[in-house]
Amino acid sequence: MTGLVVCVVVLALATTFGLLRVRRDGRLRVRTKDGAVRLTEAELGGALGERATLVQFSTAFCQPCRATRRVLAEVAGMVDGVTHVEVDAEERLELVRRLEILRTPTVLVLDAGGRVVRRAAGLPRKADVIAALGRAV
Repeated sequence: MTGLVVCVVVLALATTFGLLRVRRDGRLRVRTKDGAVRLTEAELGGALGERATLVQFSTAFCQPCRATRRVLAEVAGMVDGVTHVEVDAEERLELVRRLEILRTPTVLVLDAGGRVVRRAAGLPRKADVIAALGRAV
């Protein structure tokens, strides 16, 4: 009987964790720490956009990173003055640690000055990226 109770509790906790993770995955949100963070072209290894920059941290073996790359490139192509910069998280560990990036893909939305205004861990929806750009510009 004790084993059954333990199994039910573990299943309930795992289900709750999974539902919370799915709910937060890919959502562009604001972190209070991010507002003070500014990134430069030298740190990113690419030029900042005139109006905004979409920064994607990815790794070579990350499957969702490919889909994220397509979404961000498409949005950057649609909106004038917006660029998409992809950073290899494995090569830039010091930057990953400083920005507290815990998984790939992680997307940062920067304003024209390089200040982080939004972030998402996981594959963001195209509509959410466009809405985040509206707040950044």
